[in-house]
Formats: sequence, C-alpha cells, structure tokens
Amino acid sequence: MSSGDEAIQAAEERAASTRDRNLPQFEDLPIPGDTANLRQGPDLNDACLALLPLVGVWRGEGEINYSTMEKPVKFAQQLTIAHDGRPFLYHESRSWLVDDEGAVIRPAAREVGWWRPQADDTIELLLTHSSGIMEIFYGKPRSQTAWELGTDAVVRTASAKEVTGAQRLYGLVNNGDLGYVEERAMAGQPMQPHVSAYLRRVAG
Repeated sequence: MSSGDEAIQAAEERAASTRDRNLPQFEDLPIPGDTANLRQGPDLNDACLALLPLVGVWRGEGEINYSTMEKPVKFAQQLTIAHDGRPFLYHESRSWLVDDEGAVIRPAAREVGWWRPQADDTIELLLTHSSGIMEIFYGKPRSQTAWELGTDAVVRTASAKEVTGAQRLYGLVNNGDLGYVEERAMAGQPMQPHVSAYLRRVAG
C-alpha cells in the first residue's frame, strides 16, 4: 500500500467515530443552522476553503504558563469552529481546569468570535473573552494546514486584566489532530508563551 493510500485509510478510520456527529440543531429555525460537519448542512462558502480543515468540534488538554505564575496549570478544552454557508466561521471555546489525573477542578476561560477570510488570503479573527477582553487578530495561512495570527487591537473593560497583545498559531498535527500555541503580553510583561493545547476531533 502506498503512503497516499495509507493516509486516506487513516483519515477514514479517524472519521469513523466523528462523521455522523454535529452540533445540536433546532429544526424549527427559519434560517440555516450552524454546522461543524462538512458532510451536513449548507455547503462551505468558497471564501472559507483555506480554513476548511479547522471546521469541526475539537476536545483535548493543554497547559497554561506565564512568568507571573508560580507553576504551570493544566486545562481541558472544547473548541467549536462551525459555519452557516456564509463567508465566515463561528468560533467558540470553553475550557476548564483539571488536576494531574484529569479530574475537573472548575470552569475556566470562554471565548467566542468569528474567522473572516479575505480575498487576499488575509484572515481576520475577532474574539471576545468572558474575562472582559476583546481582540482583533490579523494573519495568513502558513500552509494548507497551519494558520498564524497576531493582534492588531486589544480592548478591555475597566474590570479586566491588562492585556496589550497576543499571537496564535494553529496547525494540524499527527494524523489530523489540532494543536495550537498562544503568546501573550499582559500584566506589564513582554510577549511570551502562555497557552498550548492538543485537541482531537470529536465531531465533523
């Protein structure tokens, strides 16, 4: 069997448990619902083809660290990237802290937003965090399976912690799993590594 055939077979095996799963749907919605499964719902808009591999529901674990922290903290996460047929993607992330055995300690960060690909291959990413931070990222694909973005603007509420910038790199790794790393400048500190995670597809 050639390496190409092996890759196709491996992809089919990975999809066996996720291909029929999607976001919960309200059947009485009078407009197209969001779908995180490219086999279901409206067709992906051509403008989003460069982001196609990101569409799905992803879950996994990662680590939070920063120079102001005493030690790294483990967390788990569900990341949903979906669409409704229009030229943007919906982004929702929910995280929770876990102990060394993976038991849940408490809910943690939440963020929602939109990936907005442009005709010149630029990607706009708008994110709003439950902590009172709003960010506008700009970036471009680094390859067909990797995307790098950095903040152009950061806005925060009066009660939010100081954040002045962030950078993110998303990429498919190890047979189609999703990894990402984030650097962040906050609390008077320079840009530095802050979050990394490894996520596996659970729907789509």
